[in-house]
Amino acid sequence: MTLLQQLALNQTRRQFFASSGFSLGTAALASLLGDSARGAETKGAGTGIGAALPETHFPTKCKHVIYLHMVGGPAQMDLYDYKPKMADYFDKDLPDSVRMGQRLTTMTSGQARFPIAPSKYKFQQHGKCGMWISEVLPHTAKMADDMVFIRSMHTEAINHEPAITNIQTGNQVTGRPCIGAWASYGLGSLNQNLPTFVVMVAKPSNQEQVQAISARLWQSGYLPGEHSAVSFRAAGDPILYINNPPGVDGGVRRKTLDGLNQLNELNFARTGDPETQTRIAQYEMAFRMQSSVPELADLSKEDAKTFELYGPDAKKQGTFANSILTARRLVEKGVRFVQIYHNNWDHHGNLAGRMPDQCRDVDQPCWGLIQDLKRKGLFDSTLVIWGGEFGRTIYSQGGVSKTNYGRDHHPRCFTMWMAGGGSKGGTIYGETDDFSYNIVKDPCHIHDFHATVLRLLGIDHNRFTFRYQGLDQKLTGVEKAEVIKALIA
Repeated sequence: MTLLQQLALNQTRRQFFASSGFSLGTAALASLLGDSARGAETKGAGTGIGAALPETHFPTKCKHVIYLHMVGGPAQMDLYDYKPKMADYFDKDLPDSVRMGQRLTTMTSGQARFPIAPSKYKFQQHGKCGMWISEVLPHTAKMADDMVFIRSMHTEAINHEPAITNIQTGNQVTGRPCIGAWASYGLGSLNQNLPTFVVMVAKPSNQEQVQAISARLWQSGYLPGEHSAVSFRAAGDPILYINNPPGVDGGVRRKTLDGLNQLNELNFARTGDPETQTRIAQYEMAFRMQSSVPELADLSKEDAKTFELYGPDAKKQGTFANSILTARRLVEKGVRFVQIYHNNWDHHGNLAGRMPDQCRDVDQPCWGLIQDLKRKGLFDSTLVIWGGEFGRTIYSQGGVSKTNYGRDHHPRCFTMWMAGGGSKGGTIYGETDDFSYNIVKDPCHIHDFHATVLRLLGIDHNRFTFRYQGLDQKLTGVEKAEVIKALIA
């Protein structure tokens, strides 16, 4: 008998009921409530890589998510939150009545004044919805009626690491599962030869102020390890060691893997550690990906019309355009959740010198993705999300001129958009004040946003939980979160 087995036998009566009481209670509740108590875990959700597709809480057409995260926080008033009255406030101090004592970052808290910097970019209304969109996003403007614009997003976090962790995991403290891991856990796989969750970090063409991006953002936290993302590299083979070394053929690799799995099964029998089973499943997935991933990452079979949709950078490995085309190929093959991070949106200075590059990187590829999903018949089943971790201030960091300025972090309001996947295209939700500083109508907290995304995937966020440390953990946390029905078609 091992030490771990002895420990399991030596638990007290109190320990037994503490560890098993939830399971006993759940069984009793399920017997009373029937299938409604089990929710999205019906038919094997979260039971492993390649698990059967579960029933969802609600009927839904949405099967995939492509989440485009703009790292650093795009300036909403330079892209989507048009504030024409600010032209009259150039270089005037932000009124105290607007700021209302809001805490600032250390990058601007010591400034003697907070001069207002109106956007230097022109805006026009687009689509039947009449959305005001900046001149630096001409391709995006053409699909305004396909998009849901949320101009009233808000968060508590004011610095990058807690803010990006918050919007990805629902908590500012690291160690929680990200939204992609939750989708993997709740909905399972659609293709046993590919990961359920894939992440790519695209290279921005302008790298003046690149933020660090931690792999913790796409980990599974307290969920089983198989729900972490598989990271595709920006250069070379998409995954390290995807090809066998010289002299090692598939048969040798299979024999080696079988022996390794036998050793892991012996270890599992001794310790009962569930992560050992995760390791076995991931080794098997890695073996299957040796044949599926190289073909998937080979864009040479795409026709000229496809590359024209995504723009001139689509053939350059590691670019945003190349990554987003790969994302379309991934969802077409059954990958559940694809996340792309695009860096350098942290415009503390030289916004006029950097914003055009950032927008050029993403504008046509995002438009191309929506058109491509439509022609492939994937638009209704794929939810596309675009946004950062917070917004920017209307006042300038440092000096200000009419042609250039910088903006500090701003958590009180920012803009995100969605398209496809059952979202209500042509919707403009939420309003901010004339300074794009405070929300004046229809606020949307990030927990509300997460609840809405889960609803689009057919999941009730209140019933979608994982037992950890004695608590029923949720993506949306313990505070009240509302599904925003106005965003759903």
